[in-house]
Amino acid sequence: MTTGTATSTFLPPSGAPDAADLGLAWQTGFDRLGPQYLTYLRPRPLATPYWVGTSPACAEWLGLDTAAFASPEALEAFAGNRPVAGTRPYSTVYSGHQFGVWAGQLGDGRAMTLGEAARGPAGGGLEVQLKGGGPTPYSRGGDGRAVLRSSIREFLCSEAMHGLGIPTTRALCVVGADTPVRREEIETAAVVTRVAESFVRFGHFEHFAHQGRIDELRVLADYVIDRYYPALRDSPAFGGNPYAGLLDAVAARTAAMVARWQAVGFCHGVMNTDNMSILGLTIDYGPFQFLDAFDPGHICNHSDHQGRYAYNQQPNIAYWNLFCLGQALLPLIGDTETAMAALEPYRSTFPREYLGCMRAKLGLADARDGDADLLDALLKLLAANRTDWTIFWRRLSRHVAGDSAEPVRDLFLDREGFDAWLLRYSERLPQAGRALAADSMLNTNPKFVLRNHLGEQAIRAAKQKDFSEVETLRTLLAAPCDEHPGFDDRAGFPPDWASTIEISCSS
Repeated sequence: MTTGTATSTFLPPSGAPDAADLGLAWQTGFDRLGPQYLTYLRPRPLATPYWVGTSPACAEWLGLDTAAFASPEALEAFAGNRPVAGTRPYSTVYSGHQFGVWAGQLGDGRAMTLGEAARGPAGGGLEVQLKGGGPTPYSRGGDGRAVLRSSIREFLCSEAMHGLGIPTTRALCVVGADTPVRREEIETAAVVTRVAESFVRFGHFEHFAHQGRIDELRVLADYVIDRYYPALRDSPAFGGNPYAGLLDAVAARTAAMVARWQAVGFCHGVMNTDNMSILGLTIDYGPFQFLDAFDPGHICNHSDHQGRYAYNQQPNIAYWNLFCLGQALLPLIGDTETAMAALEPYRSTFPREYLGCMRAKLGLADARDGDADLLDALLKLLAANRTDWTIFWRRLSRHVAGDSAEPVRDLFLDREGFDAWLLRYSERLPQAGRALAADSMLNTNPKFVLRNHLGEQAIRAAKQKDFSEVETLRTLLAAPCDEHPGFDDRAGFPPDWASTIEISCSS
C-alpha cells in the first residue's frame, strides 16, 4: 500500500492562527481506523479562488451557517488554501473493478476528507470532502485537480438527485480559480465540497480482501456495521452472521437506489465497483446523463465503447458489483452458500421497487395483475417512437390532471398505438381517485432534470465568470416537480446540438 503524503507537509494543529473556524464541531470518524486505511495530507492551494456555486440546503443539512458563504475565510477553506479548525484532512485507499476488469489499488486520487462534522440527521456525523484539492498518494501520476466543467456538473447533479428524492452524496459548494489544468484541452481548476454520511465504497473492502489482509478487512466491516448498520449485531438473520447481514442490507439499498435511477431516466455512466457506495448512495458524478429520447440501450459515457454501463444494463451491473462485494466479504461470511443467500434480496427487491416507482409515475396507488404488462407496452412504444422521457411523463401527468391528451399524443408518430395504450391506461386508472392520482403524478414526475445541454450552457457561462445560470439551475432542480413560472425553456426539448455533447470518464 502506498503511504506518505503528496506534499510532505501536514496541516498545522487545529488551533493554528491561520485555521478557519466554520462553526462546526468535528469528531473522529473513518480516520479512527488508522494508517492502513488512509494517509493524512494537505490540500494544494489555489491562487485567487472565487465562489462558483453554493447550496444553502446542503449547508443547513450539515449545520453550517449560510452566512459563511459571504466569508473570505470560508472561501479560502473550501478552496483548500486554509486549514479548517478541528480537522486533519486525509485520503483513503481502495481498489476495484473498472469496466469489469480488476484494476488493483486505486484510492482517493483527487479527494481529501476534511473530517466528520458532528452535525447531521438525528445528531449523526457527516463527512466533508474536498474534490480537486491536489495530488494524493493515490493520484497515480495525476495532478489531483478537478476542472470547472466537471465540478459544476457534480455540484448540480448531486443537489438535483437529492431534489428527486434519490439517495446521493450532496454538494455544498464549488470554488473556482484561473489555475490552468490540462485535460483534452487547457481548462481551469475548481474544488467541489461534497458531503455524505460516508464515502466508503465497495472497493474499500475489495482492497483488503484481494491482498489477503483479513484482519484489516474485518476491522473495516466492523466499523461500517457499528456505525451505519448497528441493528445487524442483534439480528438473528443468517444465523446471527453480521457480515452476511451487511451484504444483505447493502444489496437492498442498492436495489432501491438503482430502481429510482431507472424510473427517472438517470444514467450513471461508470458503475465501477469503486464508484459504488456501501450506503446505497449515488456517488461519483462523472459521465452521467438524464435521458432525452428514450433509448433503453443508451450509452452516456463516450469512454464506454462496449456499452457495459448502458441505461438498460445498470440493474444487472449493480448486481455484478454486489457479487464482487460478496466475494470480498466471503472470508468474513464464511461460506459461499450464505453469501449467495445474502445477495438474494437484490433479485427480489429491485423488480418490486422498480415496479413501485413506475406505478407511482402512472398514478396507480394499488398493485394489480397486468400492471407489468401495461408498463412493458408503454416502454416499447416510448422506445419505438424515441419519445422524450421526462416530457412524456410530465405531459401525461398534466393530462390526468385534466389537460387535453393532444400534447401527449404529439410525442408519438405511432398515434394509433399510443391511443390504444392510453385507453388501456384510462381503464386501469380509477376515475373516482383521478384527482389524487394527478396530484401524486405531478409530485413524482419532474418538470426539470439536469439535461446535458442545460449543464453545458451553465458551464459556458461560468467560464466567462457568469455564475447566474448555475444558481438558476440549482434553484429549479432543488424542487424539480414545481412549475417555476417563467422557466419553461429549461423544461423544453433539447436543442439539436445537444446530441453532439460528449461526456467521458475525464468529465
